[in-house]
Amino acid sequence: MTVLDGARERWVRTGGVELCVAELGDSRQPTVVLVHGYPDSKEVWSEVAGRLADRFHVVLYDVRGHGRSSAPSPLRGGFTLEKLTDDFMAVADAVSPDRPVHLVGHDWGSVQSWEFVTVGRTEGRIASFTSMSGPSLDHFGHWINKRLRRPTPRRVGQLLGQGAKSWYVYLLHTPVLPELAWRGPLGKRWPRILERVEQVPGGDYPTASLPADAAHGAWLYRDNVRPRLRHPRDAYAHAPVQLITPLGDAFLSERLYDGLEEWAPRLTRRTLPAKHWVPRTRPDRLADWITEFVTSTEDGRSEAAPKGRHADRFGGQLVLVTGAGNGIGRATAFAFAEAGARVVAVDRDAESAARTAELSRLIGAPDAWAETVDVSDEQAMEKLAAKVAAEYGVLDVLVNNAGIGLSGSFFDTTAEDWRRVLDVNLWGVIHGCRLFGRQMAERGQGGHIVNTASAAAFQPSRALPAYSTSKAAVLMLSECLRAELAGQGIGVTAICPGLVNTNITSTARFAGVDADEERRRQQRSARLYGMRNYPPEKVADAVLEAVVHNRAVVPVTPEARGAHLMSRFAPRVLRRLARMKPPL
Repeated sequence: MTVLDGARERWVRTGGVELCVAELGDSRQPTVVLVHGYPDSKEVWSEVAGRLADRFHVVLYDVRGHGRSSAPSPLRGGFTLEKLTDDFMAVADAVSPDRPVHLVGHDWGSVQSWEFVTVGRTEGRIASFTSMSGPSLDHFGHWINKRLRRPTPRRVGQLLGQGAKSWYVYLLHTPVLPELAWRGPLGKRWPRILERVEQVPGGDYPTASLPADAAHGAWLYRDNVRPRLRHPRDAYAHAPVQLITPLGDAFLSERLYDGLEEWAPRLTRRTLPAKHWVPRTRPDRLADWITEFVTSTEDGRSEAAPKGRHADRFGGQLVLVTGAGNGIGRATAFAFAEAGARVVAVDRDAESAARTAELSRLIGAPDAWAETVDVSDEQAMEKLAAKVAAEYGVLDVLVNNAGIGLSGSFFDTTAEDWRRVLDVNLWGVIHGCRLFGRQMAERGQGGHIVNTASAAAFQPSRALPAYSTSKAAVLMLSECLRAELAGQGIGVTAICPGLVNTNITSTARFAGVDADEERRRQQRSARLYGMRNYPPEKVADAVLEAVVHNRAVVPVTPEARGAHLMSRFAPRVLRRLARMKPPL
């Protein structure tokens, strides 16, 4: 049984066709209309619709000529934007006659929805519009003309880049061939192509009507693309717009939306590390963002998204940071909070974790929670993972940051010293990756894991054998895990800070010395790091940048970057430097 099997169904007649309309949820709640793209039917939205139905009256309909809706006769001229607007108005009047609807479109569903939200006759019928993977043809036409009038090298490159991505549009304008391909081998192979290329999971999508849907839908392009690109309107949106841009879209460049604020003054931008078919691959994230945007519009708030740096990327996402009670962990939690993420601050010190969570909420996190755990305790970490999944959800970003310092020669470092530093620095990361990473993989909607290693991971030192070994293991673990999880849309990053001004120096252990000497060395280390005065906030910024750009290894601080380069191109120099006795 699919999500839509339990939907209420009705038929709406308009312009000589009958549209199949499905409804979920309470009709007394705000109405959200989901419009599918090409070559889809309404079932592309089934995962998103099911997640929205608890809060809203959710409406899906098969565009004319698709799914169970009838096709116009003749096909030529039957798919113009004017007729598609007639269809939308008929559906809106049928399902929500007394209240404006919230519109959501994907691919060609977004293209036609831009028409709906920019023509005068729909004003007052649309409360908000969420667009993904489909620009306005009018805006696209102006975008092209602007680059043709002033062809700088960058603008020419943008034109050529989008031209290459639009290869399929040219093919769909050829007569007969697209219909033959879709009703023949392409239609049969399409589900497998989506699964392999787009990582779209199977299920109730695509439906058996796909070959006919795709053949009919070719007229969406033939009836509209060339006329509108040649003569674009000045199309201004008369409702708030939320733009969700999949960063890995093979068909549309991000640059297409440059300057969109001119046409959509009330614009909220979101970005998503995903490919084109996000309704199938990222339904949780879409449902959360649609819910937030619709709710904010209903409440009369003009802005749905936070305004911090990277808010378009992390707003509403769930982020867990270990070792969040101070230092790099606390700074990282704050950076994600400023970007609008929901934060789980984890530390073995309950008071410090609670303080980080409290400040995260003040900084901008919609929600923040404190959890107390020793990351080296496997059973405690298993309980934490189960609690987070049950109460907060599956993580979007995991930052394994908790760690301890240990200095001393190899023979002064006891077996217990080794066990403690490996338990926290390595096994803590292993537990986090294994438990939370598995939840990400099983959800099948991507994510990112950040493991805090160190410049010591690639810079040997006679004074840090245990610490350097633990961080080198974290680095290699991250590299291996990155290779394994790449096919599931989960990025893995090793962050490698150098000398950063945190309290790890004042709490580090020094093997082979008495308590008085250990305190003296801790104070000396703290002074040296304080003189260097590299703030943990810069490491936090590097963490967010690494997630945004899916970087593998990120040395932070000039000395860390220098050591990383030397480890690759001048390892002998590093080995000689490792023989030097530290000034402690």
